[in-house]
Amino acid sequence: MIEGTIVSAHGRQYLVELTTGETLLCFPRGKRSELACGDLVHVQRSSDTQGVIDSILPRSTLLYRSNEFRQKLIAANVTQIIIVVATEPPYSDELISRCIVAAESQDMKTLIVFNKCDLSDRIALTSMALAPFEKIGYPVLRLSARSDAEALRPYLSGQTSVLVGQSGMGKSTLTNALLHDANAPTREISTALKAGKHTTTHATLYRFDTHSALIDSPGLQEFGLRHLSKNAIEHGFLELRSLQGQCRFRNCHHGREPDCAVHSAVRRGEIDPRRYAAFRTLCAEVG
Repeated sequence: MIEGTIVSAHGRQYLVELTTGETLLCFPRGKRSELACGDLVHVQRSSDTQGVIDSILPRSTLLYRSNEFRQKLIAANVTQIIIVVATEPPYSDELISRCIVAAESQDMKTLIVFNKCDLSDRIALTSMALAPFEKIGYPVLRLSARSDAEALRPYLSGQTSVLVGQSGMGKSTLTNALLHDANAPTREISTALKAGKHTTTHATLYRFDTHSALIDSPGLQEFGLRHLSKNAIEHGFLELRSLQGQCRFRNCHHGREPDCAVHSAVRRGEIDPRRYAAFRTLCAEVG
């Protein structure tokens, strides 16, 4: 049995990087496949170029989204989520909140990258939209992936990071700017998986060194969190943590209940109304 890391996935086909440095195209045992990019696995070789995934090693983290019907794994064993937004196309700040809650539930670090800052006529509006996240302590890195992507590199050192965000925000542009040979392994992965030209239809892991890696994930338009409890969702909003236990009712839903500490903080302007709306939407979804 050989140990390796899943560095790319497409359907039920997985490219596994072995500890020896070589890669194998692997297939899982059985009909169901609950594997993610970044998973550490045990592989049994079936030929010079292919193998079978025998088992998954314990995960330190698992980033995934879910709705009432199914769940979608994004990346495993990640230490940092990097949420990429841009001046265009328009992005959803509720989606940012959802990604952050998912990261907080797994004790991951969070970094927001504000891309396309060369489009100066739109910087002010985007900066205003990101201000609530900066106010509660999430770092926002401003850059243009086409000219100064190197500004991101110090944040990647010693981390296994995953880039997430809506399509068109520049995640792959960042990846290719930081890893100048990323196009080469991308072509190799696409050939191995018979997936054609790479358009980030599946997550792919790239290594900087033995301690640092970056996962480029497909663009997303929604991020369901049906697998989380209300307590987990509340824990994922940093500005609410200090208010826990201050409401009149122990089971307060932070809506219109009398003497609700959260709702009072919203009225006083201490909690951004959009963040509060995102919290209420998430709580309503999980029931």
